[in-house]
Amino acid sequence: MPKSKILKTIITGDGGVGKTTLLHRFIEGKFQANTRLTIGVEFFLKELNIDDGSILLQIWDFGGQERFRFLLNNYAKGAKGALLLFDLSRPSTLNSLEDWISICRSDDPKLPILLVASKADLEDIVPINEDFIQSLITKYDFFDWIRISSKTGENVDQAFEKIAREIVKHVEKSDK
Repeated sequence: MPKSKILKTIITGDGGVGKTTLLHRFIEGKFQANTRLTIGVEFFLKELNIDDGSILLQIWDFGGQERFRFLLNNYAKGAKGALLLFDLSRPSTLNSLEDWISICRSDDPKLPILLVASKADLEDIVPINEDFIQSLITKYDFFDWIRISSKTGENVDQAFEKIAREIVKHVEKSDK
């Protein structure tokens, strides 16, 4: 059986948007309400089957606090894709999109980024206008977006499947 292809994927976004919670839901299949602050970077591994092939996502969880951001350009090197989270209950987490995109694409200006709207289960979420999201996708060249809930599991696996498929396409295009 052929070895799985290892694909580095980064998860970014402001502190408290749900990056670590999303990872625990995806990796362990359970919701962890009390996660600790990510200092710098942590990483996880998960194998996925995509189109009759096996890939190993090496997922790097970037600390979201501003005081750690100076470290992150170096950690983004070699990334093949990114998930960029914002919190549906805190629209202000959209304010630093350009900072995160700059970090994500510091090594590859064409890096595929999936915009992820987190905490869809909360009752106090701000409704997101589809036209506004489409304008962000166009402006920042995101390949897509998805709404998720780490608490309920809504679209968690789908988000990682989307980024994995896009990474595979991006890598195949780069190899040609």
